[in-house]
Amino acid sequence: MKKRDPFHTTIAVLMGGWSPEREVSLSSGDACGNALREAGFNVVPIDVKRESIVSILQDLRPEVAFNALHGIWGEDGCASAILETLNIPYTHSGVRASAIAMHKEVSKTLFREAGIPVADSKMVDIEVAAAQHPMAPPYVVKPVDGGSSVAVHIVENSANGPATLILEQRDIFGPQVMVEKFIPGRELTCAVMGDVALGVIEILPQTGFYDYRAKYAPGGSRHILPAEIPYEVFRKCQRYSLLAHQALGCRGVTRSDFRYNDTPGSEGEVVLLEINTQPGMTGTSLVPELAQHAGHSFAELVTWMVNDASVNR
Repeated sequence: MKKRDPFHTTIAVLMGGWSPEREVSLSSGDACGNALREAGFNVVPIDVKRESIVSILQDLRPEVAFNALHGIWGEDGCASAILETLNIPYTHSGVRASAIAMHKEVSKTLFREAGIPVADSKMVDIEVAAAQHPMAPPYVVKPVDGGSSVAVHIVENSANGPATLILEQRDIFGPQVMVEKFIPGRELTCAVMGDVALGVIEILPQTGFYDYRAKYAPGGSRHILPAEIPYEVFRKCQRYSLLAHQALGCRGVTRSDFRYNDTPGSEGEVVLLEINTQPGMTGTSLVPELAQHAGHSFAELVTWMVNDASVNR
């Protein structure tokens, strides 16, 4: 991997954007920008706007674009495509891997082919999902191309009916929703850095489940690192994370989220929920914590990501 000289490297930190995850992206961008400055790089933060991002990048011509965007447009391959077109090296995954990972139902096809267990799911018209149970409860309703647990609803066994609230969130869901079998048990996550799977964290949300508040509010969740789980479960998470990263052709850093069903009478299954090609990098985020546990400070982590940046990803 080529090591870039911080004192002769300008980093454009792309952040903000216009997805529902804009505020998280701004936090990630601020944190990464500060860490990059600590490492000695010349950092130019850019709050990405649709009408100006191309001209700004053309004028600036940074040595590297650090993609700290989350959600639609920033995480689905569109931003990567602009950077490829402008021939500006960038962090994280390329166009195709980002687009596939962003669509949870499409990515599951490749995960199954790679031998990774996933939860049963299907795509349903939003009106149908709001009018009747699209599968037997308990199940989860989520946007097929969103992140940060925005607009995720769990329909419990005791629910009187389907999640009608989704009709009020049509701008987030679009015409169809993803309906997924609910997997009981524990929330686990594992990151991949290049071709190495890092540790495994167990997440204990202080709210009902690991929703937006639990992810980003101080005290919203507790993280146990390393996760106190059987060794074979720990190794499965690492193996599945690396397999998912490779199956989609991801680059840089990714994070895979799992459910581990250790409830009485279960078979202890480990199920991959999704892979994140633009994982959060805020003060409460999991990837910096996993990297720290592996011996990489935040500044060292983002420096590694800058050195890994390229085009043709």
